[in-house]
Amino acid sequence: MTLKVVAAPPLWLACVFLALSMSLVGSYVALSKPLAAALPVFLLAWLRFGIGALAMPHWLVKPANEVPMSRATKKLIFLESFLGNFLFTICMLFGVSLTTAVSAGVILAAIPAVVALLSWVFLRERISRRVALAIVLAALGIGLFSLSKSELSAHAIQGPDANLAHKTSWLGNLLVMGAVVCEAAYAVIGKKLTGTVSPKRITALINLWGFALMTPMGLYAAWAFDFSGVAIPIWLLLVFYALAASVWTVWLWMTGLKTVPASQAGVFTVMLPISAAAVGVLVLDETLTGMQLLAFGLCLSGVVLATLPARAKPVKA
Repeated sequence: MTLKVVAAPPLWLACVFLALSMSLVGSYVALSKPLAAALPVFLLAWLRFGIGALAMPHWLVKPANEVPMSRATKKLIFLESFLGNFLFTICMLFGVSLTTAVSAGVILAAIPAVVALLSWVFLRERISRRVALAIVLAALGIGLFSLSKSELSAHAIQGPDANLAHKTSWLGNLLVMGAVVCEAAYAVIGKKLTGTVSPKRITALINLWGFALMTPMGLYAAWAFDFSGVAIPIWLLLVFYALAASVWTVWLWMTGLKTVPASQAGVFTVMLPISAAAVGVLVLDETLTGMQLLAFGLCLSGVVLATLPARAKPVKA
């Protein structure tokens, strides 16, 4: 019997999946801020992976029409989880807890440019002048936003506490930038994996690795934590966060990558910062200043330059 790889979705549906995936990522990046305030970061991450594992044990079973995983593929599965789940979760949760959701949204706008850079390094894809300019624009946008002190108003604090917030916000922004690198690596590695492994199995396997990696720190954090002090809305938000981060976004992204090349899929990461900033403004009562809008515009200009397809050269007669 000939083993077959799971069929890829049509282009239009793959694009919808990629857009939905990044929109969900942006929403839970912003909504993880109140979660990080109510639960220790390592406990929050551990519970996320645990809930995800309970939601999809049947996805771990190898489909009959899926090719067996090679040793190299298994290593990529671990690396995908270590960077895209483990390190991304730590950087994102700690980072968002030290900065604002709007700040995180603007920094996350650099993902397409970082994807292009990693594709050049690891996939030998040539970086054109347009992509190089996109990287510069993203860097300028992030730098401009970091120099803006107006983001402190979102914390609604004054005096010594405001000085402390200013001192910690740069660390939060740096950690979110680390999450950007992890997310970009996740996109590049994911493209390799979808050629031989089904999206559902990739989703379940990398979540299981994430749960295993986070268990020691999660157990330590849970040992002395008072679970009775957590309000019911926080538990409901945790379930949404866990399902969105561990199940829905991963499956949607991996399914879309089966059809769309990694370099072109980067365009859909624009939904991540837009969604995160929208949730920050509409739900968390944060604000966008003129300086932040300018920084956002620079980052999004970089997104357009990095991800729009190149014009086909006319064929000479």
